[in-house]
Amino acid sequence: MDAIVVGGGIAGSTMALSLHQAGVNVRVYEAVRELAPLGVGINLQPTAVRELVELGIGNELANAGNDTQFLSYFNKLGQRIYTETRGIDAGYNWPQYSIHRGKLQTLLLGSVRDRIGYQNVRNGLRFISFEQNAKKVAATFLDTETGATLVDNADILIGADGIHSAVRRRIHPSEGEPKFAGQVLWRAAVETDAFLGGHTMIIAGHFHQRVIVYPIGCTDAPNLLLTNWICQTTVPDASLVREDWNRTVPKEKVLKSFGTWRFSWLDIPALIQQTPEIFEFPLVDRDPVGTWTTGRVTLIGDAAHPMHPIGSQAGTQAIVDARLLTQLLVSTPNPLDALQHYDLQRRPAMNDIILRNRRFGPELAMQLVEERAPNGFHRIEDVISNEELEATTKSYSTAAGLDIETVNHRPSFVTDHPKVN
Repeated sequence: MDAIVVGGGIAGSTMALSLHQAGVNVRVYEAVRELAPLGVGINLQPTAVRELVELGIGNELANAGNDTQFLSYFNKLGQRIYTETRGIDAGYNWPQYSIHRGKLQTLLLGSVRDRIGYQNVRNGLRFISFEQNAKKVAATFLDTETGATLVDNADILIGADGIHSAVRRRIHPSEGEPKFAGQVLWRAAVETDAFLGGHTMIIAGHFHQRVIVYPIGCTDAPNLLLTNWICQTTVPDASLVREDWNRTVPKEKVLKSFGTWRFSWLDIPALIQQTPEIFEFPLVDRDPVGTWTTGRVTLIGDAAHPMHPIGSQAGTQAIVDARLLTQLLVSTPNPLDALQHYDLQRRPAMNDIILRNRRFGPELAMQLVEERAPNGFHRIEDVISNEELEATTKSYSTAAGLDIETVNHRPSFVTDHPKVN
């Protein structure tokens, strides 16, 4: 079997590693000529860490990231609403890692080049279109430097080219641009002192204004951690330009909205002031679609199910997509049937998560506390019960396939199956 993967990011690289592990010949096409380690932090849930461990890169992942042991929710005054354990401490067989997105992408892509051969990772080639028949799919690419076109043939084509997926546009040509959610995110990573023990992710605030902070790795200074922070706020301007990791904003713009967010355990304005570079992009996603697959072509990751960054889902689910699709290609004699099974099995759950994330997902408890006690509280139990808190998070975890039972006890996606011939 031959496969073409469009996109060399987290989804595309995991797809290539999985296919190679299963004995599938794979070529990766990436529009960017030289991939730079852009972005800031990303969380990988234990279900994704399990897959990367089974791909043989667990040690590298552990060295590059920070194991997240706790997730704590707070109101806008810094009063704790709820804390839950994460990863190994929660009972999973694998940890949860927080890591710099650029480091993760570099790690994955380096492993891809080592395993499938440098010549099979082809940069500077932008996907244009595909055509298919009963036997093959032919993909056309444009050389971004010379303007020449290249056609490659394979048994299957997998679009892993992100929220602005060119492959998705060929499947759904009338879909249009992503939907703006009326909020903007400011994101950055900065070397700073550890807070709350150095292995805690915090989310504070409510739907219209919140902060998310968590460490994503060690630094050269023994007492400092590389710390990711996000400030998110509702904005009236719906004309924000297309999101871009490279668009920077001055600190004053962020401080105008979050300049008073000082907690006894973390000073958000000081964190912002220490930060050398801050990135801005609008909060967007896409409406769920009725299919990801057409014949020999399918989608994974943000190309299939772009979602709001709620519950640490996007990167995790992209990795699971790749592994499940590989399993079905291994266990199903006809690759067209495998792609259809993948679509029918995976798409409904991810479409549900897209909609749940628009409703604040597992972070709904923060909004309920804001509505019930906007001026703070003396006892959280007087505002929201433990049963209501746990029901909010457990429902989401089960729907997303993140619960302990599912992660720990399901069969391996790939290694328990024979390789594809």
